[in-house]
Amino acid sequence: MSKDDAKMDYAGLKRQLSEAHALLDGRQGVSPEKRREVLSARARALAEARHEERQEVLSVLAFQVGGERYAVRIEHVDHVLEARGISALPGAPRHVLGALVSRSRVVPVLDLRQLLGLEGGGMSDLGKVVVVEAGDSEESFGLAAESVEGRKELPKTELSQPPPGPFLFLTPDRLTVLDLEQLGGPSATRPEGE
Repeated sequence: MSKDDAKMDYAGLKRQLSEAHALLDGRQGVSPEKRREVLSARARALAEARHEERQEVLSVLAFQVGGERYAVRIEHVDHVLEARGISALPGAPRHVLGALVSRSRVVPVLDLRQLLGLEGGGMSDLGKVVVVEAGDSEESFGLAAESVEGRKELPKTELSQPPPGPFLFLTPDRLTVLDLEQLGGPSATRPEGE
């Protein structure tokens, strides 16, 4: 027998093993105190989970254009298309890139670079069109974008007032949510010189 064997309480281990076997076999039940303790702990955990505050969020579709990040509220987004197939509209204002066919209807496509005074390249930089419906008239038009980041859930507590313009909110990571009502559709009049 080694020194370690002498220190081991084999009788205690055997008793614990017998108790465990009795619990597993159903010969011995859990004490009422232990049962209350476990159930009370479970009840506290469930109560805390129910009282967790659900954070209010704003769902948006984020995209990039002119080196900046923008978003529109998800309820205004109809769908996203590839930008190929945009046909020029002779005599249209500079902020209207052209039109494309989307779900059996002709949709004008706006250039946010022109509307918002952003730097930007040519048509080849614009790979996507976010088709939106704005206002009570449900006027549909497209917003040309360089790329689409996808759906984002923005915590409302993190939204701040944006700079002046057709904007609703600004996030800490510089994502600007557009106000489609203020932005107007393709038929909205623009200041002189545009």
